[in-house]
Amino acid sequence: MINRGKNSGPLILAVDNAIMFLNTLKRILEGEPYELHCESSASDALHYLESTRPDVILLDIEMPDMDGYELARAIKRTGQTAPIFFITANSEKEYLDRAIEAGAAGLLIKPLRRAQLLEKLKENT
Repeated sequence: MINRGKNSGPLILAVDNAIMFLNTLKRILEGEPYELHCESSASDALHYLESTRPDVILLDIEMPDMDGYELARAIKRTGQTAPIFFITANSEKEYLDRAIEAGAAGLLIKPLRRAQLLEKLKENT
């Protein structure tokens, strides 16, 4: 297990193949009491989770190596208990239904609003 410093805030794992989005997420959370770790592939995220237990997990749905639904199921199989939120540009009910079926705590819609993200993080950490 990776040790976190005593003064670090809740750990958020964000997984998205769009590096630009991960950079935006870093800017949104700058100055907030959270520790953010980003991965750009599902396989890298699963490797990271072998030694770390984040407090919240943010997943993109559409990724090339494994979609977010599959990744969420794989994460749950590892025994991780952190709430998972999917981040997507598609707000259709089908996406929400599939996210819930995959074990997600909710769906956040891109473009991500800072207030919306901070509210979900506060509620779940």
